[in-house]
Amino acid sequence: MGPTRARRTAAALAAATALLALCACGSGSDAADGRLTLTVATFSDFGYKPLIEEYERTHPGIDVKERISQFDQHHNQLSTQIASGSGAADVVAIEEGYLPKFRAVKDKFTNLADHGALDREDEYLDWKWEQGTLGTPGFVMGYGTDVGSLAICYRKDLFEKAGLPTDRAEVGKLWPTWDAYFATGERFRSRVGDKAWFDSSGNIFTAMMNQTEYGFFDARDQYVGDTNPKVREFFMASAQATADEQSANLQPFSQQWNAGIKQGRMATMTCPAWMTGQIATAAGDAGAGKWDIAAVPGGGGNWGGSFLTVPKQSKHAKEAAELADFLTSAAAQKKIFTGPVGALPSLVPVLEDPEVRGTTSEYFNDAPTGQLFASSARGLGPNYRGTKDQQARIPFGNALQLVEQGKADPEEAWDKALDEADKNLR
Repeated sequence: MGPTRARRTAAALAAATALLALCACGSGSDAADGRLTLTVATFSDFGYKPLIEEYERTHPGIDVKERISQFDQHHNQLSTQIASGSGAADVVAIEEGYLPKFRAVKDKFTNLADHGALDREDEYLDWKWEQGTLGTPGFVMGYGTDVGSLAICYRKDLFEKAGLPTDRAEVGKLWPTWDAYFATGERFRSRVGDKAWFDSSGNIFTAMMNQTEYGFFDARDQYVGDTNPKVREFFMASAQATADEQSANLQPFSQQWNAGIKQGRMATMTCPAWMTGQIATAAGDAGAGKWDIAAVPGGGGNWGGSFLTVPKQSKHAKEAAELADFLTSAAAQKKIFTGPVGALPSLVPVLEDPEVRGTTSEYFNDAPTGQLFASSARGLGPNYRGTKDQQARIPFGNALQLVEQGKADPEEAWDKALDEADKNLR
């Protein structure tokens, strides 16, 4: 689901470790009693537990096991499994940022069109469907799970302490642009000096970059991170705000980051739909009613969204494809959005569902999450990712961490990012 950088918890990692210790097996297997076991691998809690229980009830001969691991670990393991030809789960989630990497080995994945996927094309947001087909007619690599339309989550109590508006509509008016967002951060910091304005420069930079049609690569898949003016503009804005002590300097999705959310160390966070579940989990009961949601600077954007794929090495591709179809169905996506995970559906009928549009979040001060997220999803467009997008992005995130650690100023960090990206892409 979302993430580029997404929903990783110690509990999830512990569950993954325990599961891998019990089962190093990959594709689905047949038990001695004739039952079929299918595995589903994700990089966070996708909200599938009740859906899997339902699937097992309606498919009495099938058992479904989940593997949950950390974001990068999950995708790196999949690369190894695909290269070796063994070890992959029957159904594997791939986040949109990593999808281009696996585009080069799409022949290692089952064409879901062979299992009826083309019948679902009209359900999906056009650009989401296009992502899942890799632009190849007659080929469907993955069923889309969610999209991550952007907002800003903010602490009402800290805004009140700083003398800033707390009504979500008025808050959104504070920052029509990112420059205005950082300027508001300066005001906040001048009045509440013991709290940061945002959690992480990396998350800010990611949100800004995800508002562009092209970022590190152009339409020809050529690296332009060193020449695209938007990359430098957004990097320097994030780095300078960090140098000005607006950042809480927390590594996204780390234990320290979760603790920072719980402790209320920052006033705002970039907030794709799936982030609401992250915040609620990290902040716990103490944060209920203190958080709210407002519009994002810059006029929308998407962060995250995944696809369920079936590696060809699965011994039960037909059954795995049916399971992937079920887990991404309209009924499933609706249940996930209205449940604790809150991942925004990628299916048009679900986005237009009155119940979905009327969804509110008690935790976020009864914010109209259906209206805020679902309404904006129809206007989202793709954010092009090159085949080596991850190799390009990581150096810029590393460089921003240097600024957070006081080891480089923004210009020095920029130079280091360019050097490291150049080495990674050779």
